[in-house]
Amino acid sequence: MGMAAPIYYSAEMVRALPDDGKRYETVHGELLVTPIPSILHQLVVGGLTAAIANYLEECSVGSVLTSPADISWGADTLVQPDVFVADLDEIRTDEWENVQTLLLAIEVLSQTTARYDRFTKRRLYQEVGVPVYWIVDPDQQLVEVWTPADTFPTVKAQSVAWSPADAVKPFTLELSELFRPI
Repeated sequence: MGMAAPIYYSAEMVRALPDDGKRYETVHGELLVTPIPSILHQLVVGGLTAAIANYLEECSVGSVLTSPADISWGADTLVQPDVFVADLDEIRTDEWENVQTLLLAIEVLSQTTARYDRFTKRRLYQEVGVPVYWIVDPDQQLVEVWTPADTFPTVKAQSVAWSPADAVKPFTLELSELFRPI
């Protein structure tokens, strides 16, 4: 007796799943299911979002959003980055299917998401050309910085910076400030 073939999930199949508090995503047909995030996770997401929003008020190069989201680059891909900065013109359409250009994608690690964030989603973000991807590790109080060409991340322990095209100055975040509520 052989093993049953895994189900190949499309973005439409994922959109049809029940709203049960879990996050459902698919990357190249692989279903990613994660439970409700922890309080620690949400504190870090909130801190990142507030800091980036303040920066974008001065350097209007994009719009910061958080999950839930509906980012799809194909029929078998649908992701919900924890925090991301998207192109202003695409956001202004108010249609998720038009949001294709992420200027920065951020995932906050938890025990249930570490494999997806470090491998599955990281490779997707690199494939589609997201210029900068941060993996934020609240337990280690570190940030892994990835670009599309990287084989290994640059690990930041003191501060992390993002220099979007067309910005008059970079965004810099002191990690001691981000992790202060922890």
